[in-house]
Amino acid sequence: MAENNSSIEQVELTVPITDEPTLSVLTFRMWFLGTLSCVLLSFLNQFFWYRRESLSITSISVQIAVVPIGNLMAWVITDRIFFKGKLWEFTLNPGPFNIKEHVLITIFANSGANSVYSIHMVSTVKVFYQKKLTFFVALFVVLTTQVLGFGWAGIFRRYLVEPASMWWPSNLVQVSIFRLLHEKERRQKGGITRNQFFLIAFICSFAYYVFPGYLFPMLTSLSWVCWILPHSILAQQLGSGLSGLGLGAVGLDWSTTASFLGSPLASPWFATANIAVGFVFVMYILTPITYWLNVYKAKAFPIFSSDLYTSSGDSYNISRIMDSNFNLDVDAYESVGPLYLSTVFATVYGIGFAMVAATIVHVLLFHGSEIWKLNKLAFQERNMDVHMRLMSKYMQVPGSWFVCILCTTIAATIFICEYYNDQLQLRWWGILLACTMAFFFTLPIGIIAATTNQIPALNIISEYIIGYLYPGRPIANICFKVYGSSSVLQAITFLSDFKLGHYMKIPPRTMFMAQVVGTVLSALVYLGTAWWLVETVPNICETALLPSDSPWTCPSDHLFYSASVVWGLIGPRRIFGDLGTYSNVNWFFLAGAIAPLLVWIAHKVFPRHEWIRLINVPILLGSTGMMPYARAVNFTNWIIVGFFSSFVVYRYRRNWWQRHNYVLSGALEAGLAFMGALLYMCLGSKKVSLNWWGENLDGCPLASCPTAKGIMVHGCPAL
Repeated sequence: MAENNSSIEQVELTVPITDEPTLSVLTFRMWFLGTLSCVLLSFLNQFFWYRRESLSITSISVQIAVVPIGNLMAWVITDRIFFKGKLWEFTLNPGPFNIKEHVLITIFANSGANSVYSIHMVSTVKVFYQKKLTFFVALFVVLTTQVLGFGWAGIFRRYLVEPASMWWPSNLVQVSIFRLLHEKERRQKGGITRNQFFLIAFICSFAYYVFPGYLFPMLTSLSWVCWILPHSILAQQLGSGLSGLGLGAVGLDWSTTASFLGSPLASPWFATANIAVGFVFVMYILTPITYWLNVYKAKAFPIFSSDLYTSSGDSYNISRIMDSNFNLDVDAYESVGPLYLSTVFATVYGIGFAMVAATIVHVLLFHGSEIWKLNKLAFQERNMDVHMRLMSKYMQVPGSWFVCILCTTIAATIFICEYYNDQLQLRWWGILLACTMAFFFTLPIGIIAATTNQIPALNIISEYIIGYLYPGRPIANICFKVYGSSSVLQAITFLSDFKLGHYMKIPPRTMFMAQVVGTVLSALVYLGTAWWLVETVPNICETALLPSDSPWTCPSDHLFYSASVVWGLIGPRRIFGDLGTYSNVNWFFLAGAIAPLLVWIAHKVFPRHEWIRLINVPILLGSTGMMPYARAVNFTNWIIVGFFSSFVVYRYRRNWWQRHNYVLSGALEAGLAFMGALLYMCLGSKKVSLNWWGENLDGCPLASCPTAKGIMVHGCPAL
């Protein structure tokens, strides 16, 4: 019996070790509900993407909602067999709605729930730069970046899906819910079943979200330090959870907790601890020292902002430094002066440099021998866990299928980029370089994602590389980034879905079919929705032209645009190179490479101290890369909840954790998503608001004020 146990305890406690290969999978119900789920989630997520309080509706909502619909279809649809006895005989209703149909529907939903990163490119070109981009070219970029990720996933699935050590923690939430919804459980005397627990938690989450979502938005970030000292800039810089360092700030809102780092209930304790240490180091040590020592004129700008500034603290006028050919006007740039960043923005870029170097060194030192062993042993029978043995009974997807998809996509991308170079700016060699970078980083990033539930971002290093090689061309920079880093993120999504199918024993070729269809369908809907909104909503994303109460502020697209200016238009040489202000930030590359080496040496010197091996420098550094889009309160909330779940409850209430932890995560997420959509449809779309002080999200208006003498900003006291 011991051989059936996974080497990962959380997997052993959660994933079933049985299979029912006779269950029908490719049914009419699966295609209908899967397609509907994919389209609906793609539309809603892109629709909310552009809004001030963006709402991400995940596949867990669909995972729960389709069960009664699937059971209803199994009850009402005829079970008649059409063309009986013929080669093409089929039935619309092969029997009861089963768990494998349910998993495939959720795979479809995952395609719609995971945002299409390349849509940022469409928004940036059409809205911020107001340049020509045809729908055909936009569609091609969106489709190829998605499909390119599918190719990388296929190549690396043997390293990142089949080994038991690659356990993908976030999938355990969905596995728990599948079992919850399909396995019958007998209630113990004086207790409740997992179904009952889920229902109670779901109703509570659904009902509660009306407060932070509408009645009392301040619950998103309760920055009480600001309330005690309402006229102190220093106090508000320290205490603001949204525009400052977030000391003491807390959000009584699950969306605040799980929006950026995912569910803390799905994070293993060592990953949570690494993220906590990294956050404290960046936010409470590095940032304050840099700011209060006035490094790079830091006091002339807000301490926490993604905007771009002149040396005098004014917003940088990008249009003044761009010529009619959409390139940098060097003379105009020298006249306006160098570009400056807020302390947190500059710090996060430095941490991003360190994270890239740390990722490579960490994977080589701690996983290099494992990768080499996988190459040599090629998954011999003695290395298979129970899940791999069960899956080996199904026909596998040939690697040549993925290679064909990959080669065709790369060739087509090169042709389109050359033919429509006036719109995309990137040349053929840029595509090949982006693909080389994606191939190189998919495995190390995948290992970290599969073991820690966190995904280090590659956008900074991709922008840095092309910015040096091809400066002054912002769209080429964006295009390189979406092919070089977005395709890796997409590959990680596909690999996670592969592992979900692996845990639930879905035939690999069926998974392949569902993922291809879902990928293409979601790309079409995401782009169609974005194009419609950009064309029909007046002044969308342009905050200076929008009414103060307009929801169409596009916070994530603003950050993407700022990055395109820093790395693409002006270029890294004029910011981080020999012609730039921030050249010393490049030392973070060396620091990032040395840190994992020190951890590895310490582990070898003190082998009995197993906790040393659990220090994961890429996660310790990389999680803060989501700032300044993610705020301090998002991290503090996530760390607190993660500590209680993965350390306190897991260690001292193991039985409760096994039965309820992942179920609770899914219930909280589903309740929030359903209430969020309901609030928007009933109130938000009608612009119904309460207009009272509880709608002030942070209550810290001075947190964004500069503290340098002589810098005048509207709404801030003169110093």
